[in-house]
Amino acid sequence: MSDFFTNILNLQFEVLVLFGICFIFIILNCFMLIANIRKTNRLKTKYRKFMNGLSDRNIEELLETCLNSTNSVSSKNREIELQINNIERRLLQCIQKVGIVRFNAFDNVGSDLSFAIALLDSNDSGVVISGIYARESSSTYSKPVISGKSKYTLSAEEIQAIDIAKKTNIERSYVD
Repeated sequence: MSDFFTNILNLQFEVLVLFGICFIFIILNCFMLIANIRKTNRLKTKYRKFMNGLSDRNIEELLETCLNSTNSVSSKNREIELQINNIERRLLQCIQKVGIVRFNAFDNVGSDLSFAIALLDSNDSGVVISGIYARESSSTYSKPVISGKSKYTLSAEEIQAIDIAKKTNIERSYVD
């Protein structure tokens, strides 16, 4: 009988050891389950943030929408670049340089009421306009300017206005 009790005691010890091991595994599984739940919740939060509140759509639809939007923006950007290039080409032909010279055309007339104004584009082409003031009359003349020169005879004041315009932009162009 003593062998029987010894076997039972050994069996009880083995069962207790197995229960202990099982208990340790259950506790480890609980910790792993808690860690997995936390990771899953973090992933769910990131997914909701990524989906931006669009719960009825999947990632594939969202990526397709983003790609379509990106392609649309890229196409619009190309159109805008073409428009800007066109505007820049046209701007080269606009008045960009101005030179003004005021002078007294006749000694017996007071003040500097006569003037010469040069209006030039980026290629120094445009027009020079002169206004000559006298006591009895006032006359205005215009002469074309191509590459900073005119085929017509220019007065000293008109040449000076063209030189001022060639050196400056529209911001600073007035000289007495």
